[in-house]
Amino acid sequence: MRFLKYVIGMAMALLIGSVAPAQAADTIVTFTITGGALTISAPASINLGNTTAGATLQGTIGPVTVTDLRGTLLGTWTASVSSTNFVTGGGTPNETVPKASVSYASGPATSSSGIGVFVPGQLTVLLAQPLAASITAFSATALVGNNTVTWNPTLQVNVPAAAVAGVYTGTVTHSVA
Repeated sequence: MRFLKYVIGMAMALLIGSVAPAQAADTIVTFTITGGALTISAPASINLGNTTAGATLQGTIGPVTVTDLRGTLLGTWTASVSSTNFVTGGGTPNETVPKASVSYASGPATSSSGIGVFVPGQLTVLLAQPLAASITAFSATALVGNNTVTWNPTLQVNVPAAAVAGVYTGTVTHSVA
């Protein structure tokens, strides 16, 4: 009996020792996160109201929003603003409010999302800058992933004393890069 137990034990040891080891199979998995666009939006049109020659007119444009879906790591962008002259009638000197007579103040961000440092170009109306040339409206640095920022800029128009009555039209353009 002892011999039989010995033989059975040895047979079991041989069987256990001869079982093939477990196998493994690795699968390398990849995926891509695609970057989107960097865009800016602003109201299509606004009416600042009425004023008289020689007066100053002030009003807000409405929300301007930069949406950055590029998914950057330590990215940046700068939003700029420029203007045309404002004209009525035939655009003679007395029918023109030069863009240099129009000042812009971005004001603070009214909302933002994502990770980054968002910096207004002109925090208050007291810091408004003339639109004689393109100026910085807002900027962002240290961006991580996607982000958005919105502001409500103020325009200040110094109407020349020699300006004639009429509806003056100009274009304020926001861009981002």
